[in-house]
Amino acid sequence: MSAHTERASVIAVDAVADLPSAIGRTATGEWFAIDQQRISDFADATLDHQWIHLDAERAATGPFGATVAHGFLTLSLLPHLAASLMEVGGVALAMNYGLDRVRFLAPVPAGSRVRATTELTGVEDTPRGVRAASTVTIELEGSDKPALVAQTLAVYVPES
Repeated sequence: MSAHTERASVIAVDAVADLPSAIGRTATGEWFAIDQQRISDFADATLDHQWIHLDAERAATGPFGATVAHGFLTLSLLPHLAASLMEVGGVALAMNYGLDRVRFLAPVPAGSRVRATTELTGVEDTPRGVRAASTVTIELEGSDKPALVAQTLAVYVPES
């Protein structure tokens, strides 16, 4: 494999040191369904039982016309939706370093599908490894507006 390749919508590099060569590359994942059961389970896990997430009858006449996923549910799916979009060889450990900015731009109705598109936007050497910044957009199927956009940070620790 060359220093950076993009195949099957994956950003791939052979080694942590090759990450700078992948800046500007993008990858897009598979569609993922957000059903009412997942929304209800998230409400139970977070104790956020607001009616717009759980009461289908009331939500049908509410601002979104149906129950919608919690914004934090959509955000919590970033590791699942985006993890397979970056392959970095020679990694001992990849760590979530946090988020710089998150915006919830459109509601995610129960029964809809979302997918992640990620763009590697920057890298910086740190004492532990390389910190990579990406912009992750959660697309909402059938919508011109994304559900969420987040600037994410990860640290890739190279193998010794």
